[in-house]
Amino acid sequence: MKMKIDNYEALQELNQIPNIVKTDNDAKLKEETNKFEAIFIKEILDVSIKSNNSLFPKSAGEEIYQSMYNGAISNKMSGHFGFSKLLFNYLKSKEKG
Repeated sequence: MKMKIDNYEALQELNQIPNIVKTDNDAKLKEETNKFEAIFIKEILDVSIKSNNSLFPKSAGEEIYQSMYNGAISNKMSGHFGFSKLLFNYLKSKEKG
């Protein structure tokens, strides 16, 4: 007697794998576009915040602390300016085409 094997469930699981991969790739792409936006914001902060600031007294490491501060602020601000979303949508449209 031959046993009939139903592959329907296995095929359904296989069909969902690309969606999982796509979602994972989207998340990674969004993370990278946010990182790019953070770099962009940091460059703007580095240029615009060149003044006598009481938070950072004149010292040997002033530039280092200012750069670290700008980096931390830009990482917190990234993903909220719209540049990351614009870049994400552009790259997604290039992926489809």
